[in-house]
Amino acid sequence: MRRHVIVGHFGPLDRPKVPVAADEVVTRLDLVTSEELLDHGVGHALEDLEELGIFPSEIGLDLLVLATLVHAADTRIARATESQDTWTRELRLVLPVSDPVLWTGASSLLERMLDFLTGDRWTIWFRPRPRDFASAVPTRPGRFITPPFDGLALFSGGLDSLIGAINMLEAGGTPLLVSHAGEGATSDAQSTCFEALEAHYEHRAFARLRVWMNFPEDLVRDVAVERTTRGRSFLFFAVGVFVGTGLGRTFTLCAPENGLIAINVPLDLLRLGALSTRTTHPFYMARWNELIAILGIPGSVMNPYWDKTKGEMVASCANPALLTRLVPSTLSCSSPTKGRWQGRGVEHCGYCLPCLIRRAALKGGLKSRADPTTYTVPNLAAQVLDTLGSAGQQVRSLQFAIERLRTNPDLARLLIHKPGPLSDVPPANIDALAGVCRRGMDEVAALLLGVRTRPG
Repeated sequence: MRRHVIVGHFGPLDRPKVPVAADEVVTRLDLVTSEELLDHGVGHALEDLEELGIFPSEIGLDLLVLATLVHAADTRIARATESQDTWTRELRLVLPVSDPVLWTGASSLLERMLDFLTGDRWTIWFRPRPRDFASAVPTRPGRFITPPFDGLALFSGGLDSLIGAINMLEAGGTPLLVSHAGEGATSDAQSTCFEALEAHYEHRAFARLRVWMNFPEDLVRDVAVERTTRGRSFLFFAVGVFVGTGLGRTFTLCAPENGLIAINVPLDLLRLGALSTRTTHPFYMARWNELIAILGIPGSVMNPYWDKTKGEMVASCANPALLTRLVPSTLSCSSPTKGRWQGRGVEHCGYCLPCLIRRAALKGGLKSRADPTTYTVPNLAAQVLDTLGSAGQQVRSLQFAIERLRTNPDLARLLIHKPGPLSDVPPANIDALAGVCRRGMDEVAALLLGVRTRPG
């Protein structure tokens, strides 16, 4: 195990003195290009927003810079070699910000958020930006016309985010959709879905900001990359809040995700803690709102579908015909390129956890219409699935969880507390969370009816 420090630099003349322990590995992350433009997609995001009449605050930019370092550390430091238990890494970030005193007051909260989100141990240090970058965002013009957007929503290219966007547009809203892409399959899904929305709602003024952020695979010397990307949602939320600071008014950032995945109860003893995503868990969402308040940003984040299953989201979509047409363009699979060794293109495997929940939701939510998605394993019941292999492992875990809830429905009230604290959830909503857990598993049970699994 080695401890790692990622130090952000604003240009070659930015040479901070950072104390380093003997067992810490230091990696420099240049945040500015040789042309003195903000790097890693941040500068392009500022330019794109300026064209939309949006001018983020310096604090908003600080947040996006912090998210850049988080994303670099999370994706470029392998758990297998750099942790003591093949999961938990010790990561320290040092970055320049516009107001170090304000940010230092938020450091313990940020560390708590990131520890919860990724299962690592984070430490964050803030220092002043160099003088040449004291002001780094474009200046808002004297005659500022408030942008037309009346909502912000995360737009991942997945089924839930598509439903969220359709519902906002069908309600007459003018949302600005916010995307992050770091690889081709996700980017293609986002672009295809957005272009289809543009064509369908052609006379509407909604728009999209896409931030493309990736890093060289050898960013951290002699260390392999990490594929789990548990910290990606911090970047996703940070981009949304960064945009919100430039709207010139109070904003709400919508993070559409079904309640079963948001609470993400453990299916079995193998799916506890950081082995399950916590992207929209109520505890994590509450910490975001706490952070936004500390930073003085006039906004909040919310998940309007926290009490809906994925199937219920599909069934209640405000434009079911459009949704059905665009379903094949959305991307839910955890590894959509794993079929390439079989000579297949990018597609849903059909048997990972996100694919199974998607299939269950579309089976029930589309009612008489067939699921138009192409799956590598099109029929789960066609043969016995090997629980020692990838095609049967998640199916068996779900079968185990379904059986436990079938024999003891009240167990849902206990299981919803396993992934993380629910102290921020009003007591009246606890029953609703347990209910969405049971109903979500019922949807999956209908999908797996007749599916057989066994080891070997």
